[in-house]
Amino acid sequence: MQRLPGVGPKTAQRLALHILKRPESEVEALAQALVEAKKQVGLCSVCFHLSAEPVCEICRNPNRDNNTFCVVADSRDVIALEKTREYKGKYHVLGGVISPIDGIGPEQLTIQALVRRVSQQKPREVILAISPSVEGETTTLYVGQLLKPFTKVTRIAFGLPVGGDLEYADEITLARALEGRRELY
Repeated sequence: MQRLPGVGPKTAQRLALHILKRPESEVEALAQALVEAKKQVGLCSVCFHLSAEPVCEICRNPNRDNNTFCVVADSRDVIALEKTREYKGKYHVLGGVISPIDGIGPEQLTIQALVRRVSQQKPREVILAISPSVEGETTTLYVGQLLKPFTKVTRIAFGLPVGGDLEYADEITLARALEGRRELY
């Protein structure tokens, strides 16, 4: 279990001990549920978000705005954005970020599918919502250049978290907060 993201040695040990204390029928049910989830959940053929159907719930929803696409690195980002209940458009999941050190180039991601989709559907705006790591910045710049001929390309603002103190913020975060400022009234 320590191989799961965010699970360190102590948490893995706690989980393992908890599972060992449970009745065998519960452990088998858990194992079967994991196997079934792995078999049934795949990627949406349109946006590449996780889905148990060929086309995900978001892409099938007629109430979503077809004129705005939000590009994210993976499905966790879609889930996080959906929790805000602010974004009403469609998504495109790249499946990661460009990382030459890890052997991930543009061809390993769904970038060409995104370019085809944007060139065919001509949305009014594509929002790039990719984390501002070195790899994320590289991916954002690369994708932005490819999409620029087809539509308006924007990126989400980055800056200080609510409740954050200026004195503890690093220089890059403060610079981004200044760049992403907007008029108060």
